[in-house]
Amino acid sequence: MTAVALDDFVCFAMYTASHATTQAYREVLKPWSLTYPQYLAMVVLATGERTVRSLGEELHLDSGTLSPLLRRLEARGLVDRRRDDIDERLVRVSLTEEGRSVYADLVAAAGCLVPAFLDSGRSVPELLAQLNAITANMRALAGELRAAS
Repeated sequence: MTAVALDDFVCFAMYTASHATTQAYREVLKPWSLTYPQYLAMVVLATGERTVRSLGEELHLDSGTLSPLLRRLEARGLVDRRRDDIDERLVRVSLTEEGRSVYADLVAAAGCLVPAFLDSGRSVPELLAQLNAITANMRALAGELRAAS
């Protein structure tokens, strides 16, 4: 059996690209003392209010990870959490006025990262389509493997 170099594995290339991307975002977010997951939560909330549950589903985060993240954003005045008026079991979360202002600054700052994605030789929509297809395929495969075990 011939050994295969680590750099020849697609999974390793995706892992290192993801790690490098997260590190670049860490540097961009440093002036606001935000983590990458906090930034992603703000990106989702910039499109409108969510229940904590739906936000967790969109971000693929469990409540044990999401709750402390939201607690820190709320303590900084960037998000507001409140019980639903009709169903008190639901907690709704939204960006505050300060959160919307910070989000606008974050988007402007993160713009410096766009050229790194475009240097791949693909347009952003093409790149997103390929990455989304890989994600869907891997999730489906993982589900099949779980079901088989």
